[in-house]
Amino acid sequence: MAEVPPTRMNQQVYKLKLKAAQGGHRLLKKKADALKVKFRDYAKSIAETKSGMAGDASAAYFSLTQAEYAAGNFKQKVSEGSMTARIRVGAGVDNVAGVKLPVFSKYETGASADNQSLGLVGGGKKIVAVREKFSNLLDMLIKLASLQTSFQTLDEAMKVTNRRVNALENVTIPKIEVTLAYIGRELDELEREDFTRLKLVQGKKEAEQKAEAKRKAAMPQAPGKENEADITAQFDAGDDVDVVF
Repeated sequence: MAEVPPTRMNQQVYKLKLKAAQGGHRLLKKKADALKVKFRDYAKSIAETKSGMAGDASAAYFSLTQAEYAAGNFKQKVSEGSMTARIRVGAGVDNVAGVKLPVFSKYETGASADNQSLGLVGGGKKIVAVREKFSNLLDMLIKLASLQTSFQTLDEAMKVTNRRVNALENVTIPKIEVTLAYIGRELDELEREDFTRLKLVQGKKEAEQKAEAKRKAAMPQAPGKENEADITAQFDAGDDVDVVF
C-alpha cells in the first residue's frame, strides 16, 4: 500500500474504481447466467437432434437399399451427371449476450436437377423416397453442425466470462477495498494528529496569554498616576451647582 498516497483525491478515485468494478461484476454475472441458460438449451437440443438423427439415418439408408433393389444399381448413372450442387450451406451469426454464435442454414442454388429420368423403368417411387429421406437427413446434419459449433463457442465464452467474474470477485474488488481501508485509516490518523497539534498550539497560546497577564500585573505603575483611575471614576459632572452671571 506504500505506493498509494493516502489523500482525499486518491480516496475518491478508488471509490469510483470500486463502484465501476462492482457494476462490471454485476453485468458479467448476468451475462454468465444468460450464457448458462443458453448453454443448457443447446445441450438439450443437441441430445434431441442426435437421438432423432439415428433413426433418420437408418431409415434413409434402408430406403436406399430398397430403391437399389427395385431400380437396380443406379449409382453409376448418378455419378455420370453434372454433379452441380443444388443445395449449399450458408453461415450466419446469432448474438447471445454479446457473444456471436455461428449459425448454419441451407439454401437452394437454383441449379437444375439431373437424373430426373431415373426410375422410369421401375423403382421411381423408391428413388423419390430416397431423395426425401436424405434431404431430411441433410437438414438434421446441418442443424447438428450449427448446434455443435455454437455449443463449443458458447463454452469458450462461458469460461472467459467466469474467469473475469472470479477475477473481479476474488482479486480486483478485495484489493480496492483493502486500499480504501488503508487510505481511510491513514486519513483518520492524520486528522487525529492535526487535532492534537491544534490543541497543543492552542494550549501554548493560552499559557502565553496568562503569563503576559501576570507579567503586566506584576509591573510597577508610574508615580502620580496611582489614583488616576479612581479619581476619574468618582467624578460626576451632575453634582456641580450651576453658576448664574
